[in-house]
Amino acid sequence: MPLTAGAPRASHKLRPPGLSLMLAEVRGILEFNASLLMAPLLMRAPRGDGHPVLALPGFLASDLSMAPLRRYLVELGYDAHAWQMGRNTGGVSRMRASLCDRLASIHAAAGRKVSLVGWSLGGVYARDLALQAPEMVRGVVTLASPFAGDVRATNATRLYEAMSGETVDENSELRRAIAGDLPVPATSIYSRADGIVNWRTCLLHPSDTAENIEIYLASHTGIGVNAAALWAIADRLAQPEGQFIPFDRSGPFAMAYAPPENAQSAY
Repeated sequence: MPLTAGAPRASHKLRPPGLSLMLAEVRGILEFNASLLMAPLLMRAPRGDGHPVLALPGFLASDLSMAPLRRYLVELGYDAHAWQMGRNTGGVSRMRASLCDRLASIHAAAGRKVSLVGWSLGGVYARDLALQAPEMVRGVVTLASPFAGDVRATNATRLYEAMSGETVDENSELRRAIAGDLPVPATSIYSRADGIVNWRTCLLHPSDTAENIEIYLASHTGIGVNAAALWAIADRLAQPEGQFIPFDRSGPFAMAYAPPENAQSAY
């Protein structure tokens, strides 16, 4: 299908997160351990309806990084799938066809639309998949994914370009489309404490079917196993197909979420 760009806010020069935030990324292991301790509480999240969910890993990560999330979703009643493409070495344009084939395979086997959950670069892939094949996608949840504005504002840009063979500035039409409005429900989960990605590049345009959820103090390397993020993912995936209800921040992890006005004020 042709690319259909929304109306992303004006791009302006942003800086990657500073050294102190980047060094603090080691706390990701603490977020994972905290989630293990909070497992009984996390299992009180809304149950799934059995529909398929495809989990897409971040840059240089593999399916192993998404294994805790997939296990959690299976326990909640979802049909969780790995991307099965090895380590993610990048290449948004290069990966488009393979990712679409993987989505089509899951969709055909299940006979149902597929929810997409992408961590960092995986979220960029997820948004692109929703543009390519909205008829197969139920909704998109991204975790610390840099898709909007000045996407060079990360501490991984040079490594990404070296590993993928693509520059983040090429194919501007595709980049604008991924940053724009999606034809399916979308949620972006992010943190201002991210030490890899400038949090402003994670903001989508709020609408009746799209929202931003900010988590206090989450790291880039730990947000995919952060207890508050896991709860939010489960809550978003549990929405009935074709419906979108704003995220309720009054749940058991209420103190971990910033008010929605915080994201609105960034525009």
